[in-house]
Amino acid sequence: MKANPGPERQARLLRAARAAHWRATRRMSALLLVLWLATSFCTVFFARELAGLSVFGWPLSFYMAAQGASLVYLAIVGGYAWRMRHLDREYARRIEEAA
Repeated sequence: MKANPGPERQARLLRAARAAHWRATRRMSALLLVLWLATSFCTVFFARELAGLSVFGWPLSFYMAAQGASLVYLAIVGGYAWRMRHLDREYARRIEEAA
């Protein structure tokens, strides 16, 4: 049976777990926002260069504007949900350890 940690130690562990959770959340959000910006900006900025490449007979710039960017956005949302679930479970585990 584990001994109950002191109130100061427990509070310190809770603060450390909360700080680690928010640090990871902010880092992930910043990375996904940069990916979103790169997808949006690069598709428009490099449209002429991308027109030389083709996917299934369509110019890559048209494909990215019509479907590709939407698929990237969907992947960003799915990746965010998957990673946040993992981070939240890790945070809950740390809270249980501290209690």
